Amino acid sequence: MEKPDRPDDAIIGRALRRSLLVFGAMLALGVAFWWFQRKPADRATRTTEIAPPISPARLSQEIPVVQFTDITAEAGLRFSHHNGAYGEKLLPETMGGGVAFLDYDGDGRPDLLFINSTDWSWHSGGAPQTMALYHNEGQGRFSDVTKGSGLDISLYGMGVATGDYDNDGLPDVFITGVGECRLFHNEGKGKFRDITVAASVGGATNDWSTSSAWIDYDNDGRLDLFVCHYVRWSREIDAQVGYKLTGLGRAYGPPMNFEGSFPALYHNEGNGKFKDVSAASGIQIRNNSTGVPLAKSLAVAPVDVDNDGWIDLVVANDTVQNFLFRNQHDGTFKEIGAKSGVAFDAYGSARGAMGIDAARFRNDEALGIAIGNFANEMNALYVSQRDSLLFADEALTEGVGPASRLFLKFGLFFFDYDLDGRLDVLTANGHLDEEISKVQSSQRYRQPAQLFWNRGGSKGVSFVDVPKEKCGEDIFKPLVGRGSAYADIDGDGDLDVVMTQVNGPPLLLRNDQKLGHHWLRLKLVGTKSNRDAIGAWVKVRVGKQVLSRQVMPTRSYLSQSELPVTFGLGMSTKIDDLEIVWPGGQVQKVQPVPPLNKLTVIQQAP
Repeated sequence: MEKPDRPDDAIIGRALRRSLLVFGAMLALGVAFWWFQRKPADRATRTTEIAPPISPARLSQEIPVVQFTDITAEAGLRFSHHNGAYGEKLLPETMGGGVAFLDYDGDGRPDLLFINSTDWSWHSGGAPQTMALYHNEGQGRFSDVTKGSGLDISLYGMGVATGDYDNDGLPDVFITGVGECRLFHNEGKGKFRDITVAASVGGATNDWSTSSAWIDYDNDGRLDLFVCHYVRWSREIDAQVGYKLTGLGRAYGPPMNFEGSFPALYHNEGNGKFKDVSAASGIQIRNNSTGVPLAKSLAVAPVDVDNDGWIDLVVANDTVQNFLFRNQHDGTFKEIGAKSGVAFDAYGSARGAMGIDAARFRNDEALGIAIGNFANEMNALYVSQRDSLLFADEALTEGVGPASRLFLKFGLFFFDYDLDGRLDVLTANGHLDEEISKVQSSQRYRQPAQLFWNRGGSKGVSFVDVPKEKCGEDIFKPLVGRGSAYADIDGDGDLDVVMTQVNGPPLLLRNDQKLGHHWLRLKLVGTKSNRDAIGAWVKVRVGKQVLSRQVMPTRSYLSQSELPVTFGLGMSTKIDDLEIVWPGGQVQKVQPVPPLNKLTVIQQAP
């Protein structure tokens, strides 16, 4: 039976239709009134001006000519890295060795220490290999002083960190490696003493340690030690992983199928003693799904990301997310990598992160964290936004991304190679397997370095890939590049470069720029802070620009650069202000300002 229409429904429907008609009429009248009452300026067509892109040819024309000259043989360097490879293709053989610039004898000239590996214990192929210590004799000449130095020992070494942990004025040396770490105290007169056991740091372990850093994370004036560990590794595990290249059989490969490992943190207790505080400090991060250690760490950038006077740690992890350990001021750290934006790429994927460095490359308060990634992955350039703990990857828009994609990047650092006041970027590159070109036609085992000139980012891209005609061919010599570092080896004010490679000699490059630019070099000596002033920020005002440099030898991959900081000043003939922010936050205004074109030593004020 059909239900009759209810009279109240019909009444409501008619009322609703009348309301809609009235509302529509009122809306039409309102629109018409607005249209005819508009001001003439409102009726004009509005356009948004978009700056045209700058052509690559024009960008290249802006790059100054700065010659880098290979002086490896001329300087007296006879070292060659040895990785112990004999055909079994074990992963550590691909990772190379680091290098350090350090003034071990306090004569004001940066010396060189090369880290070496050796034959595997189960496959001895000849005489044991050792590290190599070279004394800087001046004018770019070095002499081998390894024998009898105490550093002439054999181990499967990886990286190096130098720092004056006992504040006696001489840099001490920490060596990382596969299965063991070593700490050497600088006794003076070119002699080092192994105090690993007495100091309770490192020693023989089952760990594979890579990069490390001397830092004062609790601002007590003593340098503590942070150590990156890569993966859980053994010959047996490597055989089980059994990585292969199609058509070639057994090969070197990425670490995806190796379990991760925890980094380590050692607190300096004084009197030459350290305490392992890794577990209590909050740096041991586990995989939420499996519970195993998450980190596969290859490099670390110690930097105060939030400007609170306490050193933080940005850790580059290979094929898993990067970490940002924020200092909690109580001896602990909180991992905020994903929250801050430095953990992944723009698509939320982890990359093969190798070398790392951090700097204020724009000469403002923005902090840039640059990371060299695996082949077919661009460099990362995480830049802090208005919130200093929030970063965005700007490698694409800033110019260090697209040109870097094909290369496998290891060593990476910021430095001002042309002394124009802006920090440039250098990467040392090289693949893992000698036969990679047979399966990937775009790849080569030996690869040239890449140099990115910073043109300033006020309009458009900041970094431009430097071609050979602007720097010569020597700096772009194809290498199996790994570690890299910089220092002024000859006292002329500009920064020279060293790069290491797997199973081969290093490349020492003298900077022969002749641009007439002025410069300022400063070496800081802490009194209340650690003597090396590691972690201090120096700020120089030149006109309306403020240039900032951090005292931090730990940069790049497995390596250490010099302690003094260099400010390129371009054609400026004076600086207006100089300010030092010491570890812990003490601010020191330096008056009168130091003279240009020379090195000045500044001691921390009482």
